[in-house]
Amino acid sequence: MKTKSIRITTTIILLFSLFISSHSVTQDTKLFSLTVDVHGLRNNEGSVVITLYNREDAFPDEHYQKYVRKITVTIENGKAIGTFSNLPEGKYAVNILHDEDNDGKIKKGFILPKEGIGFSNYQSFGLGNRPKFSKASFMLENDMFIRIKVIYM
Repeated sequence: MKTKSIRITTTIILLFSLFISSHSVTQDTKLFSLTVDVHGLRNNEGSVVITLYNREDAFPDEHYQKYVRKITVTIENGKAIGTFSNLPEGKYAVNILHDEDNDGKIKKGFILPKEGIGFSNYQSFGLGNRPKFSKASFMLENDMFIRIKVIYM
């Protein structure tokens, strides 16, 4: 009986120790913020959707299904600024949409978007310069501020 009680106590102590040590690892994980400054908006209509990605196979994501985080921000004086908080260190890429009609989707013509879009590390793009995660990505290792230009086709 005494042996069984000692085993149970030892097991409880072991489990508690594992919980405490795993919790302290989480506590030591550094988290950062990413502020995205969107410029070049052609008007103040609608809003700006800012999506964040951390996988090559998820970017670009025309239907907004594979993002890590997504925020929608208001436009003031032709600018929009949004901040992602509590991000772990890692490789990320950003995609923005000037959602002029606030429907949450990219409005397209025959092939090209009618609303403004943009990507981190891109000043222009087209059929020969399609957005890729490898080019759009950056390492987040501390709090960061990036600017993204809106491109209209």
